[in-house]
Parts: sequence; structure tokens; C-alpha cells
Amino acid sequence: MKITIIEPGEGEEDEIIVRCRHMDQKLLRLICAIKAGQEKITALQNGNYFQVPPEEIYYFEAVDSKVFLYLEKEVYETKRKLYELEDMFQGTDFFRASKSCIVNLAKVKSLSPAFNGRFEALMRNGERVIISRQYVPMLKQKLGL
Repeated sequence: MKITIIEPGEGEEDEIIVRCRHMDQKLLRLICAIKAGQEKITALQNGNYFQVPPEEIYYFEAVDSKVFLYLEKEVYETKRKLYELEDMFQGTDFFRASKSCIVNLAKVKSLSPAFNGRFEALMRNGERVIISRQYVPMLKQKLGL
């Protein structure tokens, strides 16, 4: 694979051109990650709005009809619904772990089997997130297990 980087001229828009013989899953994931990385999530904390880059997010969780995003040490609220976030980050490291949670697999330190066919994800910040048994087969497929 050959990679060429050309700096655009003054007033020109940044552009990525992909030339390939076969569009495979790896390339699709890369394209989705680039698209998702450009889009920041608007989040609310203590009455103030922030733009949060997706790569800083550990997981999203729905609690009492509100959706929260968890960073290493901070928690923010977002007005987006989990299904919107799932669509937005389709093909990236974000994975639906339960009906109320989407996990960023890039922030998972380790995975271990838990009771009743569930898995437990230990996040890099020390938090633990349960992956429901309904989503375990998709997790295994995503990880190539």
C-alpha cells in the first residue's frame, strides 16, 4: 500500500482520496474512523457546553432517559440518543455492549467472562462495564475471536 500526502493550497479544502482494487472491512473501518474522528460530540456539564473528541470517550450510558458520556475522569451529558450514537460510530471502535451502553473498545484494558454468558470490560481508567450476553457474539466477531 502506498500513502501519499499532499498539502492543499491556500483556500483549498482538505480531501482524502482512496484508490483501491478491493474495498475490504479493514479499509471501511479506517474510513469510518476518519469520518467519526472529525465529528465532535456536543456535551453538557454544569450548564456549559463542550465539544468532546470521540477518541477521548470511554463509553456512553443511558440512565433515566438521559445519555451520558464518560471520559477518563469527567462525565458529560449529551442530547443524542444511544441509537443515534451507534449509527454515528458504526464501523469504528465503538461497540453496543448492552441496551443502555456503548463502549469504546480502544479504551478497554481487558475483557473477562462474567456470570450467565456476559463479559466484563475493564476500562483503562479502572471502571468496569458489563457486556450483556446478547451482544457477546458480536463482540467476539468484532475482535476476531
